[in-house]
Amino acid sequence: MRIIFNTFINKNLLERQIIECIWTIVPAVILIQIAIPSLLLLYILDESIDSSLTIKVLGHQWYWSYEYSDFWSLGSINIPQIEFNAYIVPTNELSNNMFRLLDVDNRTILPYKIHIRVLISSTDVLHAWTVPSLGVKADAVPGRLNQVKFIAQRAGIFFGQCSEICGANHSFIPIVLEIVRPTTFYNWALISQD
Repeated sequence: MRIIFNTFINKNLLERQIIECIWTIVPAVILIQIAIPSLLLLYILDESIDSSLTIKVLGHQWYWSYEYSDFWSLGSINIPQIEFNAYIVPTNELSNNMFRLLDVDNRTILPYKIHIRVLISSTDVLHAWTVPSLGVKADAVPGRLNQVKFIAQRAGIFFGQCSEICGANHSFIPIVLEIVRPTTFYNWALISQD
């Protein structure tokens, strides 16, 4: 009774269905207009280009294992697979041109301007293979194989780290990619098997 006879309360203001419909429908239309081009871009970005080089990466505590599995033969020369582990360089063994907590004993050598596919997994816990300056990040999950494709546009040394909280020393799993010319990469592949 008090609400009905009170002159300070506007009954039309309490239930305005038109304004409620407007502020529900307008944001929904805006979200749909954003979602449709975004989904189109997601499908376009998921390219099915055949990669020229495939690298398998396994995350361990506290190092990465790399395997170049594409080298069955280079011309008439048969080359077995290239495999190595990349451990962090201890602080007492650093030279002047190395970075503390970022450098590894075996750098991953890759050619530039070539489609590279990285297959990533883990042997123990969750890891994340991340190289921010190349825009590459993928989770390494035990029992699951994730893939990342990228093209390095220039030569250089690119640093990354595990960006998953995978244990007490998770920040001590560095990643170093050394991007070189394709001819230098092929020479390295031949020499690394001797």
